[in-house]
Amino acid sequence: MARPCTFGIEEEYLLVDLASGRVPATPSLTVAKRCREVTGEYFAEEMFRSQIEIASPVFGNLFEAREFFSDHRQRLNAALAEEGMGLYCAASHPNAPWHRQKARTTPHYRQLFDDYQHVARRSLLSGLHVHVGTPPGCDRMQLINRSLYWLPLLLLLSTSSPLWVGQVSGYMSYRRVICAEWPHMGLPEALADWAAYQRYRALLIRTGSLAEAGDFWWAIRPSRRFPTVELRICDACPRLEDALCIAGLFRHLVEHCLQLQYDPTPLSRELRWVTQENYWRAQRHGRHGEFIGVHDQLPVSAHAWLAQFQAQFPADTLDAERSFMHAERILREGTSADRQLACLQQASAGGMSHAQAMHAVVDQVLVQGACI
Repeated sequence: MARPCTFGIEEEYLLVDLASGRVPATPSLTVAKRCREVTGEYFAEEMFRSQIEIASPVFGNLFEAREFFSDHRQRLNAALAEEGMGLYCAASHPNAPWHRQKARTTPHYRQLFDDYQHVARRSLLSGLHVHVGTPPGCDRMQLINRSLYWLPLLLLLSTSSPLWVGQVSGYMSYRRVICAEWPHMGLPEALADWAAYQRYRALLIRTGSLAEAGDFWWAIRPSRRFPTVELRICDACPRLEDALCIAGLFRHLVEHCLQLQYDPTPLSRELRWVTQENYWRAQRHGRHGEFIGVHDQLPVSAHAWLAQFQAQFPADTLDAERSFMHAERILREGTSADRQLACLQQASAGGMSHAQAMHAVVDQVLVQGACI
């Protein structure tokens, strides 16, 4: 076994008023100041004033990641509670009026909203991003090609955005539906290697389709700032253990794909079709979907798909073993999307108004995000 890869995690959060359950368009300066004080160098602004991100240091194992995020989530929640606010860790808020949200005014975000208009304004969404370090000389596009088929499995384990603007969206990850409105935010292009990636990027820059310093927002991408591959497909996870499970599985996948022999072609056309179809099914149905198996292209359940993943990339570390065990638990007990829908149904059946039922969902997500 090669040396374990280091990794880092980025979590995005919305800020929510504890009394009303709403996302304020412009949180007070005191709230913003407290967030910065608590998170320090790990604080990052996001597209909206009501949204923040924690970008972690580099980790060597999941214990370190658990310690870091447990501490930062607890301290953020405590500081925000003093201001009547809470940390909302799911990928979408059930009824936030996105059109009332205020964008960040820094030049980067001002340009983003100017370029993408309604699409940007609608994207009141939070994701879970995982960076895994790669060794010198690694062709990161080759690595992405080897790992691509399994990404929809990681998405379905993370689903937490079934509600949008007060309605049941019909999708377990409506966040990924909205992501499809952006350019370069779906599955990565079929690029054989790093040279092909550079040619593709150069073409877009040359034709005015991408800024010189612009980024792709693919579901998985080679980072431009770090020597990593970055997983971006997943919804934000209220339960920290779910986020750590996904980070552990992605790191495990990358470590094993690094050991596979060089293949000068990207995924076969058929396997890309299968991956795209599984991607849609994962965002639509989550763990309840029927998927297409990797070898024989026969139907498989989410449980059977996870079993195929484990058979192809057996657990060889304690982190990987625990991640597989927790993934099985998620498939048995449900994701945040499942819990939100169950909460909404139960609240409505109990006689709550629609607004009260939506508030109950918000409260559930807040509690789960605070239970470290």
